[in-house]
Amino acid sequence: MKIVSGLLALGIIFLLFSSCDENRIFEANVEIPDQIWNKDKAVVFSPSINDTLSIQNVFVNVRNSSSYPYNNLFLFITTTSPSGQWISDTLELPLADDRGKWLGSGLGDIFFSRKVFKQKIRFPMEGTYTFEIRQGMRSEDLKGIRDIGLRIEKSE
Repeated sequence: MKIVSGLLALGIIFLLFSSCDENRIFEANVEIPDQIWNKDKAVVFSPSINDTLSIQNVFVNVRNSSSYPYNNLFLFITTTSPSGQWISDTLELPLADDRGKWLGSGLGDIFFSRKVFKQKIRFPMEGTYTFEIRQGMRSEDLKGIRDIGLRIEKSE
């Protein structure tokens, strides 16, 4: 019961701090059902971008459990602009060091990591962009990934 109360309190604190985040343009996280991410199942985010003048950073958020069997996570990310043009990228996120110590912030056996995907960019046009994220590991069904998220913020 203490763990549930602690997680609830942590969630409320997170919401309070995140609601005061003036640089955030978009942030969303999607839960991976049963913590099993099939290689063919994409996580999709569709932020609406209205500011084409500000310099922005795009991040990928990952929450993993201690049952995640690897030190890193490879992601295939396809970004589609409002005009339909698209580009695919590969992003590597280190989640643990060589000794197996988790690198992200953690509570219990859950760890949070954030990695820059695109830094100091300008979106060339207003409209809805689509970010489609797939796991790029050798496992058909990747275990231990709890959530995948996308964050866009103004660069300082």
